Amino acid sequence: MVDSSRADSVRAHSSRDTPEGAGWGAEDPGTYRELMPSRVEKLSWINPRTLWPARNGILASWFGDPTGRTRSRWAEQRTAAGAPADKVVRRSDPDRFSFMVIGDTGEGDAPQYAVVPGFLTVGQDTAFTVLASDVIYPVGATDDYNTKFFRPYQDYPAPIYAIPGNHDWYEDLNGFMRVFCDAPPLPAEPAPRPLTRAWLRGLLWHRPSPVDEQRLAEASKLRSVPAQQAVQPGPYWAIDAGPVRIIGIDTGLLGTLDAEQGRWLKEVSAGPVPKILVTGSPLYVDGEHHPCPIEGGGTVDDLVRDPERNFVAAIGGDIHNYQRYPVDVHGRRIQYVVSGGGGAFMHATHTIKRVSVADVTEDDFRCYPLRGDSLAFYSRVYGRRLHLRRFFTLSEAEATAVIAERLGIRPARAPGEDVRLTWRIRLVAGLLGAARRPGRTRRFRLPVRKAYTQLFSPSSATYSPPFFKSFLRLDVSPEAVRLRCFSATGKLGQELDPPVEDEVTIPLTRSPGTIDGV
Repeated sequence: MVDSSRADSVRAHSSRDTPEGAGWGAEDPGTYRELMPSRVEKLSWINPRTLWPARNGILASWFGDPTGRTRSRWAEQRTAAGAPADKVVRRSDPDRFSFMVIGDTGEGDAPQYAVVPGFLTVGQDTAFTVLASDVIYPVGATDDYNTKFFRPYQDYPAPIYAIPGNHDWYEDLNGFMRVFCDAPPLPAEPAPRPLTRAWLRGLLWHRPSPVDEQRLAEASKLRSVPAQQAVQPGPYWAIDAGPVRIIGIDTGLLGTLDAEQGRWLKEVSAGPVPKILVTGSPLYVDGEHHPCPIEGGGTVDDLVRDPERNFVAAIGGDIHNYQRYPVDVHGRRIQYVVSGGGGAFMHATHTIKRVSVADVTEDDFRCYPLRGDSLAFYSRVYGRRLHLRRFFTLSEAEATAVIAERLGIRPARAPGEDVRLTWRIRLVAGLLGAARRPGRTRRFRLPVRKAYTQLFSPSSATYSPPFFKSFLRLDVSPEAVRLRCFSATGKLGQELDPPVEDEVTIPLTRSPGTIDGV
């Protein structure tokens, strides 16, 4: 097990140190494949058979979002079944304890399982884990929990709490509520009036698939030890653990909060107890601020920034990489984190523009994978797909150098070789959507560049390590929270000794006139 107090000098090399620390090179692959089922369905996000069942998000944006009403019905059902009305889980953790956060996990293929060995090593002594968004892809079906939740995490010895992402909502949250809340399906509602928006939406709505009860019962046995059990009060909740309160919110299909959940969030976030928000929609991401509107007025970030509520961090899933923005608010520092690298295909970081948001500069910003590694990774993927490997493929040194030139920044990792930037390298970087400094003309501007690196990202089952996955460990004490991002590449070295890609200490007590973290 990783010693949480070991000195920096004995840490494994990370991607900021060496290319090998990033997972490049001919190092042996890890042992994660031994954990996988013999047959793995390859999930492709450019396959209509995958996209069509996931249509509810588009329908909600066209014809109105029904998730607020459905969420309220789930909450009523759970309260009637004896769940606490305030939706607070009161644990008996000591003042010093640790927990894990991992987001966007459930594709059920090699990148998800590649995270597991390191996750178990780092998390073996932790009190619990929080899954932040998109537990199950593509539509949150109950029958998919076998190989995408119970099997990969069967050896994690502590409880797992979760908040749903938009993919978990594509079957009206049935699978999520069954597994994490022990809730039976909701009774059917009366049909809406014909020719209304709700009626039109219902004609096309993807309905929950039938549940194989025997299969679910067998899968549940994989996490049946009493110490692993936790029944949470609903899709959103608060956990009182040691000196902190952790609040998980459900942002549904469209990344917003309904009025009922907004009122609850205001209530549970009141008071001076230090708080950590976990959300399916990150508030700062890709160099932009997304405050998350609340139905009826206000935003989630209004509450996070309120000094009387004492939020010290806000962690969001949904985007499949790691990012951190230390934002100074009212004389204190709040750490805004993206942690969605737990198993799904990698969202590119090389498309992130030079960071300048809320007084956070490029020097303050952290991401994983590094932009150069992201560009090198995608150049290999599209080189293979287009059968143009010799033209498209960039070495990690070439990708690092061209990113530094385009953004006007120091390389996050010193190139291991002298690189002469050629027209080919610059062209490939432009075609793959590498960001440029604000105000600079894009020589190879693609109006659909994000489609290449997000919507049309390749299925993660179709490529080999390094996978550039990540997860968090938070060590809590009365004085501070130590947050670390660990990497998982699918290579044996990172599996045996997961490198720390980023680390920050978040004070829980402040002296007058100081900024947290300074």
